[in-house]
Amino acid sequence: MPVTSVEKDLDQLTITIVADFAAPLSRLWDAYTDPRQLERFWGPPTYPAKFLRHDAVAGGRSVYSMTGPEGDTHYGCWDWTSAEAPRAFEVLDSFADAAGVPNTDFPTTRMDFNFEETNSGSRLRTTSHFDSLEQMQQLIEMGMLEGTREAMSQIDTVLADLASFATERAAEAHILSDTQVRVARVIRGTVDQVWRAHTESELMKQWLLGPDGWSMPVCEVATEVGDSYRYEWQQNGGDNRFGFTGELLESQKPYRTVTTEAMIGMDYPATLNELTLTAVEGGTLVSLVITYANAEQRDAILATGMTGGMETSYQRLEGLLQPTHA
Repeated sequence: MPVTSVEKDLDQLTITIVADFAAPLSRLWDAYTDPRQLERFWGPPTYPAKFLRHDAVAGGRSVYSMTGPEGDTHYGCWDWTSAEAPRAFEVLDSFADAAGVPNTDFPTTRMDFNFEETNSGSRLRTTSHFDSLEQMQQLIEMGMLEGTREAMSQIDTVLADLASFATERAAEAHILSDTQVRVARVIRGTVDQVWRAHTESELMKQWLLGPDGWSMPVCEVATEVGDSYRYEWQQNGGDNRFGFTGELLESQKPYRTVTTEAMIGMDYPATLNELTLTAVEGGTLVSLVITYANAEQRDAILATGMTGGMETSYQRLEGLLQPTHA
């Protein structure tokens, strides 16, 4: 088990947990900043986690669910107060509702995560700060220490699994809930490069094309929150054409955008698309969380081969970025 010490300081109202890992510092850092990896160990084995949002930057937010063996689901959120890759980050950890709104009936804990290199790999020192002894005791009685030990006992398996998160791996869709899907892929390029490729019209026309044989004659980008965008594609040498339109709801350069998306000329409900870019070893993790109206719409769109079309586009994007990233 990686946990080497647990120290309760009643004077400082802190609990510090130290864990050692036979993995490089950068690998351990990525395990916490990549939601695909974090959700494999953040919850104890009986309450696995799903991260519905994960902004691993100062000012960012994370929202996660944990579902028990009886189907009961509980939510939590992190508000990121600082992040200094790959050495430290600090969050305010709260119980929450399904929308990620903190539940004030339970205490919020300030958590410091500090990463350091060791002779055998890396070490993580996690310090939880409490506002009162009563708050500290309440969370201990709720199983905080046992849950943390169980969660950390799973990290070694995640750290050893390089193949599932390698840059060579194609885009994959992960079902998060009845209405949400996350499509994720690591792109060989910097966060700034990948951001530009998603927000500049001339670049988008070169890679955001899906299967071969299509062009993008219309690419009207929303540049300010509240603006509308319109994208249209046309089959080369034919009359087949389709497109999407929507509104930019949120933009936090260079790591997060939130938009609505509706297919032009179709009566399907609009989706909510949350794009997050995270620097990881080997490039930039592109994580797109799509929220559908219901499970039927989710499954119907996945069945169209959406993920395969995204992978073809991402391969083109890497081709554009490789000369400048090398």
